[in-house]
Amino acid sequence: MGMARADLLLDLVEAERRGDRARFRVLVEAVIAEERANQHHLLADRLSEIITTTGQGLARDDRASTMRDLVQEIVPHRRLNELELAPVVGRVVAELIEEQKRAEILRSYGIEPRNRLLLSGPPGNGKTSVAEAVATELMLPFYVIRYEGVVSSFLGETASRLDNAFEFARTRRCVLFFDELDTIAKERSDEHETGEIKRVVSTLLLQIDRLPAHVILIGATNHSELLDRAAWRRFQVRAELASPSRGQATHFLEKLAARLGGNLGFAPRTLAEKLAGASFAELEEFALDVRRRAVLALPDADLRRIVQERLEHRRSQASE
Repeated sequence: MGMARADLLLDLVEAERRGDRARFRVLVEAVIAEERANQHHLLADRLSEIITTTGQGLARDDRASTMRDLVQEIVPHRRLNELELAPVVGRVVAELIEEQKRAEILRSYGIEPRNRLLLSGPPGNGKTSVAEAVATELMLPFYVIRYEGVVSSFLGETASRLDNAFEFARTRRCVLFFDELDTIAKERSDEHETGEIKRVVSTLLLQIDRLPAHVILIGATNHSELLDRAAWRRFQVRAELASPSRGQATHFLEKLAARLGGNLGFAPRTLAEKLAGASFAELEEFALDVRRRAVLALPDADLRRIVQERLEHRRSQASE
């Protein structure tokens, strides 16, 4: 038992003696997170059970299966340097990663690393990818909460389901990704749902406030202007992921072409012009589509014709 753990034990006993339940709980959660990180899962599960149930323990399998509806674990693969990020966004995300990696140094000066990041911007421009990259760089499990799933299916139980999802995350050192946060704001302003949604929002805000520093919460919204102000303020770091500029699209298509084995039929710059307004995800889909058709048309694939057909297809879909 190292020095850090001895401090923790003293803190624990002190908190219990003062009757400070909240502090006691936070410290036990820190112990659990540490035990999980050291692969001591049985001990972690037992401790977790003791502090989350009042004696009558849920069978673990039930808990795991109810969690699956709310929290999906994804094995993270993306790296930060693979993403096309604007310089400021790249720096902000890299700083958060560094603070978490070097949390011990910060704590020795009495400062906690930042752990709440809000990503906004139109769909398809890398919000999920950034969250995944943070998990990859920190070598942490990556859990995704789908607000839509939580709310739409079980309005009556939403608040308690949200509680469950956060309780699950609190005792793990992990990255927790919360997509579509703006749905809260939209629904909060909806007359019919006021009572229930207000309860959900206050549950959410409370849970965000109570998150320990070892849980990195990344929220995503397509419409930050719709986001509840109180929710918005909870995030210490905020970054806007915009659709690619012409230059970024060109660069991105160059990298894609190289990755997909060369030619996309037109110069990347020309393609970027023809695909103006596309998100990064749409550019990637387009390039893959072209390569797919080209491979299937070998040996005499006419790349330019394939690109023209795909562009026409895209135009006709846009005008529908």
